[in-house]
Amino acid sequence: MMRIVGIVQARMGSSRLPGKVLRPLAGRSVLSRVVRAARDSGVLAELVVATSTDAVDDAVAVECERLAVPCHRGPVDDVLTRFVGALDAHPGDAVMRFTADCPLLDPEIITTVASVYQAVPGLDYASTSIARTLPRGLDVEIIRAEALRTLDRLATDHHRVHVTSYAYTHPELFRVLGVTLTPDRSGLRLTLDTEQDWALLRAVVDHFGDVSVPLAKLADWLDGQPALRALNADVRQKRLEES
Repeated sequence: MMRIVGIVQARMGSSRLPGKVLRPLAGRSVLSRVVRAARDSGVLAELVVATSTDAVDDAVAVECERLAVPCHRGPVDDVLTRFVGALDAHPGDAVMRFTADCPLLDPEIITTVASVYQAVPGLDYASTSIARTLPRGLDVEIIRAEALRTLDRLATDHHRVHVTSYAYTHPELFRVLGVTLTPDRSGLRLTLDTEQDWALLRAVVDHFGDVSVPLAKLADWLDGQPALRALNADVRQKRLEES
């Protein structure tokens, strides 16, 4: 059976919202919600948090200890090196990449992407963000372990920050698959990068409580909440080249 290792990148130093990964939502940190969703998917042989060696990220390491999840520490800006180091310490056949600013991550989507990846022989990389239909904040991606190591040899500049971007921007070198889930809900923004995002996420958690909410249920509820959807509708997502 394929051994899939989940790696969550997490650090305190966000340019737009410092400390966001440890903000509390219904008594649970944002990072804790991501860890729970990844674990609840049932597809991971192991889960690791990859944070930096910067002193400010000591708090992330403490939270990992509280959550009983292994923590690997590496360079602040070279996230790809962090991932390869985590993979070296926790070997696997494939890596599912998660970011710690997605507290509404849906375990069912993680399971679906892992199943699709395992069903297609020879894939290097699969992701829901290649042809986006999911809200930003619910995307899932998986990369073959040896493909990740190849990226480590080839990737430079912003590709080392975004970890997998060299793979999906060079489909001539890697066998890449986009996983598209319908209906198209890409107009929703459910990630955490600004105070506007925070206001929306808090409203969602205040309504649903400390549970992982399936996307269909969440989207149906938000359909009737235009004022909430408007809170972060104007937030601009950073371009790939922006670290």
